[in-house]
Amino acid sequence: MASAHPRPPIYHAGSKTYRIDSCRPQLAAVAAGKIKFHALTHGHYPGRKLPAALLPGLTGLGHWDAWGQPDWGLEDHRNEGIEIVWLETGAMPFIVDGKKFTLQAGDLTITRPWQLHRLGDPHLGPGRLHWLILDVGVRRPNQPWRWPKWVQLDPADLKELTDKLRLNEHPVWRGTAELAHNFSELARCVERYGRERVNSCLLIHLNHLLLSLLEALRAQSRRADPALISRRRTVDLFLKDLAANPAGLAELWSLPALAAHCGVGLTQFVAHCRSLTNLSPMQYLIRCRLDHAARRLRAEPETAITQIALDSGFATSQYFATVFRRHLGCSPQRWRGKRMTVN
Repeated sequence: MASAHPRPPIYHAGSKTYRIDSCRPQLAAVAAGKIKFHALTHGHYPGRKLPAALLPGLTGLGHWDAWGQPDWGLEDHRNEGIEIVWLETGAMPFIVDGKKFTLQAGDLTITRPWQLHRLGDPHLGPGRLHWLILDVGVRRPNQPWRWPKWVQLDPADLKELTDKLRLNEHPVWRGTAELAHNFSELARCVERYGRERVNSCLLIHLNHLLLSLLEALRAQSRRADPALISRRRTVDLFLKDLAANPAGLAELWSLPALAAHCGVGLTQFVAHCRSLTNLSPMQYLIRCRLDHAARRLRAEPETAITQIALDSGFATSQYFATVFRRHLGCSPQRWRGKRMTVN
């Protein structure tokens, strides 16, 4: 069931924002002395801030040590880039797109900006964990990747790495000795940041890590799936997220804006939406808004109907009442008074 309250943003895309990792549980654990934490960052992630000109696109890089029985876990979130996580020691639950894994020491995870994930179920296990978040300019599966200029892999190797990361979304892999070495060296760089030659070491070990990642993916070959980067899948992911995100439903969407958000032409967007939902885009949007409003009417009997209508994206309570009656067969007030389960 969708929450009645807007979720935190994912990420920025043009003028719109979507839910990102708030890092609140992590920051609270650091403040309480429950973990040792070291990180470098561009943007909103916690850690020492990097100059804008140094390694642009490196959104976050760091490691933590958690001990005992941690009483916290990360929230469901998405990142502003490709996130690569390596668990050096310990074990902990990892959930991505609703599927649960138990990470063991040496495991590697890879998630893309459209993959909802979290560590902890609800709590983490003890362990030492490393992460890298790299922004390659994508927010949707069908967009072309743009690696930062400081990535110095041979063009053929970089294309192969891109294809392996785009055409397969399996989230958990087995780490290698080379990856372990790269992450360990990067951890030393993070802890020594600001000293002489550390910036050069960061550049070298980041490139070496990407090359090691390519070699690990080659060794653990999985079938490439071109459907993962199709426009149809981008539309499907967007429609599902729209239904689950009250803040997104409240946007003043137009048909061109919906299509533009997915980077898809208007005719193609309408066709994909019809194929996926058997509804036109605006019919689907209204249905999602009504479903959300219907749930809130039952869950929040003290909240004014007008407020729920506006929060759900309807311009006026009168229009809301008309559409509600047409689709659900009764007025919002009567619906609120009925005792039945809302699917």
